[in-house]
Amino acid sequence: MKPETEIALETKDLHVFYRDFEAIKGISMEFEKNKITSLIGPSGCGKSTYLRSLNRMNDIIPGAKVTGEIIYQGIDVNKPGIDVFEMRKNIGMVFQRPNPFSKSIYENIAFALKRHGMKNKDELDERVETSLKQAALWDQVKDNLNKSAVALSGGQQQRLCIARAIALRPDILLMDEPASALDPISTAQVEETMLQLKEDYTIVIVTHNMQQASRVSDYTSFFYLGNVIEYDETRKIFTRPKIQMTEDYVSGHFG
Repeated sequence: MKPETEIALETKDLHVFYRDFEAIKGISMEFEKNKITSLIGPSGCGKSTYLRSLNRMNDIIPGAKVTGEIIYQGIDVNKPGIDVFEMRKNIGMVFQRPNPFSKSIYENIAFALKRHGMKNKDELDERVETSLKQAALWDQVKDNLNKSAVALSGGQQQRLCIARAIALRPDILLMDEPASALDPISTAQVEETMLQLKEDYTIVIVTHNMQQASRVSDYTSFFYLGNVIEYDETRKIFTRPKIQMTEDYVSGHFG
């Protein structure tokens, strides 16, 4: 499907069951390093379920069972015995609604770093600053780092959550509709942040916004009823898809 490129993450025959319901039906997909891949498709088609599988967030859902392989750096991280917390340092996640801790802006980022053993104040300061700069938030908050994070605007909170995720220096950033709760200006800022971040990270994003997928992603995967219908370069998906159902969906003639 793609030329030989460096693959950051891959699933092989991935299935997700919620008790008797099969939400994901054997998806095999590769994610190219330092690219943005969008997962699109109608509500309830499995995009977020698949995304959450990639760093084992479905483990915490009662009755959920995930089978198949999730290959990261040559290791199947879906196997028993994997240190899930350690794995999530490398495969970070940003959720649909901003969820800052009710702590200061500084502590939102420093908290996880301290839990992972970083104690040196200068190192913490440097990592907080770098993460906020990468998330395009530093200039807005640098004079108010002790202010409560919940006092930030929605768009700033979401970029703080991005900064918090990247403070642990993951390889991969999973984003579940990161701009769906934001106004157009904040959405544009988050998209700009994502385009800058792909220099250092591999990003997988779930989005309902076709324009967003076409603006920010290198690759797009169209999901329907737990299957991947088509997966290709974004420009091909939006201009000359191979499958009629894909064309119907991206052109708004679906259903």
